Amino acid sequence: MHSQLCFAPEVLHVLPWPDDVIDNLGHDPRSTYVEEYWLGILGPSTVWLLRRFAAGFEYGPEGFDLDLAETARSLGLGDRSGRHSPFVRSINRTIQFGLAQLVGEDALSVRRRVPPLNRARVCRLSPALQARHSAWQEQQLQIPADEHQLRRARQLALSLIDLDEDYGAAERQLLRWRYPSSLASEAVEWAGAQRRSGVFSTAGADAGPGGDRP
Repeated sequence: MHSQLCFAPEVLHVLPWPDDVIDNLGHDPRSTYVEEYWLGILGPSTVWLLRRFAAGFEYGPEGFDLDLAETARSLGLGDRSGRHSPFVRSINRTIQFGLAQLVGEDALSVRRRVPPLNRARVCRLSPALQARHSAWQEQQLQIPADEHQLRRARQLALSLIDLDEDYGAAERQLLRWRYPSSLASEAVEWAGAQRRSGVFSTAGADAGPGGDRP
């Protein structure tokens, strides 16, 4: 069993937890997939915490410091100190589900992406959600790999612009993340068009090339 946090320090040092498989196959914590299929398993406060981590990695890809008192208040979780406080439980749930691990008394290594549900976790979903998840899996098998990469680049570009990055800075960040130049440019152009049209959320990046959801 993984070690869990017993108390919340003033500042938590959040570091990336690289994993070639999950980084390639997983989902952004702000994605529709996580909202629809992981939310009922993790709980809303843990999902919101993972979203905060994801936003933090966009500003600090190598890691960042998180003020826990401020974060607990902003998530509506009140007291952050005790092991059984709602906020500490949310942090420990990320550890329990293999999405983070303690690497010191005040340091947490966090996955940038959330893996697809395994069979056991799919079985915890309601029958309706299980059917939707099965349909989603079948649909993904029909999408070419280059389109998956395009969708991911669009989602990242949309997130960067949502954080008030200008278009040039967003494109440069995608290049630093090793997206091809043409793909980075297209993704930022698409994200800019979404913003101008008023369709502006990370969920929108799940749309296909024509702008409609698959």
